[in-house]
Amino acid sequence: MHTIGHFIDGARVDGTSGRFKDIFDPNTGAVQSRVAMATPAELDAAVKSAAKAQVAWANTNPQKRSRILFAYKALVESHMEELAETLSREHGKVIPDSRGDVIRGLDVIEFACGAPHAQKGEHTYGAGPEIDVYSMRKPLGVVAAITPFNFPAMIPMWMFGMAITTGNAVILKPSEKDPSVPMRLTELFVEAGGPVGLLQCINGDKEIVDAICDHATIKAVSFVGSSDIAQYVYARATANGKRAQCMGGAKNHGIIMPDANMEQAAKDILGAAYGSAGERCMALPVVVPVGEGTAERFLEALLPKIDAMTVGTSTDPDADYGPVVSAVHKASIEADIDKAVAEGATLIRDGRGFTLQGHEGGFFVGPTLLDNVTPDMETYHEEIFGPVLQIVRAKDFEAAVRLPSEHQYGNGVAIFTQNGRVAREFADRVEVGMVGINVPIPVPVAYHSFGGWKRSAFGDANQYGMEGMRFYTKVKTVTQRWPEGETEDSAFIIPTF
Repeated sequence: MHTIGHFIDGARVDGTSGRFKDIFDPNTGAVQSRVAMATPAELDAAVKSAAKAQVAWANTNPQKRSRILFAYKALVESHMEELAETLSREHGKVIPDSRGDVIRGLDVIEFACGAPHAQKGEHTYGAGPEIDVYSMRKPLGVVAAITPFNFPAMIPMWMFGMAITTGNAVILKPSEKDPSVPMRLTELFVEAGGPVGLLQCINGDKEIVDAICDHATIKAVSFVGSSDIAQYVYARATANGKRAQCMGGAKNHGIIMPDANMEQAAKDILGAAYGSAGERCMALPVVVPVGEGTAERFLEALLPKIDAMTVGTSTDPDADYGPVVSAVHKASIEADIDKAVAEGATLIRDGRGFTLQGHEGGFFVGPTLLDNVTPDMETYHEEIFGPVLQIVRAKDFEAAVRLPSEHQYGNGVAIFTQNGRVAREFADRVEVGMVGINVPIPVPVAYHSFGGWKRSAFGDANQYGMEGMRFYTKVKTVTQRWPEGETEDSAFIIPTF
């Protein structure tokens, strides 16, 4: 059986712990390979190598760093099909979704290529008598990126692209469910001319996450995963004096106003709710039709589209989505559907027990639709993270604003309307970090930044964009003068300029 180790000091290495986790083919349920779980000693070896590489990298001028990232972008693009096929084989996404995963990560690499401009400091000439003040942004040193299973290409590139361009070295700890693409991305960085040791990949579980949070040389931790783990990582990392940005779960709402283009809204929500089998923190798993009759008109448009969907293997070119990532996750989704029905929701379409001929062991869940969900139901409050859409009916606009605003998560929200005044008021008032107006998945472009509110994010800094630039750098401010001859003694006087 093929075993995946780690990528340390510019080369793939075998693990030494003797501990492994199986990697499954979600299409069949069979074990296809295994991945080694790292030890703290292996992490320490990677960190020492990274720290050594980082010193020279930080002293490399920004345009030379950018040239390597340009070469890296081109190399990843040339390996697009290889990466997409590998990603689909381990994760279960259909191939077009996997390509999109890689492309959205490359968007951030493109932004990172422009770092020479973005990293310019500030300067004030003559802030005092013959005194100039200027600031510069300095890298933190060695940082860590802990990434989830659902975007094994995009989210690693979100993190290490911004960290590397600002002069840092990166320890990447991907999900043990689908580590092959992150491993390949680190390998390609060296092939593109990146310094050996600057980007390393360590595979592991909670033991290595704890070791990352505790390691004295690692200065910052970026994390994406469930909210409970995000809160844990944030608390442990910051307790050890590290910077931390920890993105958690979501329960994004799609508000449908009575004047919405119902056909377009139904089409948009279909993809946002069921695409990638719902395993996206920016999916739309909750729909909120507003006012009398809106839900019925929405269902009339949506149901034929659900019934026309195709669930297939990740390599099926006609499939709208593929299997979920694991048997455990499939069972969790189906248990949540059970619970929603027990809580009183109306089951309109049932995806439990879905099987695909010839792939009966695969981790498939059919598209599920639940109506008459209410805010007091546990399944409304918790993230299901599967192909399950819940309908919560709202009597008016005020009720629709309150639902996402009062929810424990605040990652994304969308409103569907043709009324600009209503959309503007909603965007201003809703207590959510990212808002879409007739845009079902409002993930910002790379030169803005990604980040939610409430239990969707822990820490003050968002991912990528200028927020990412600031997260991976610290400011140094210099006040200088060049006097001629002697000056009055002011050693004990606070400067007043």
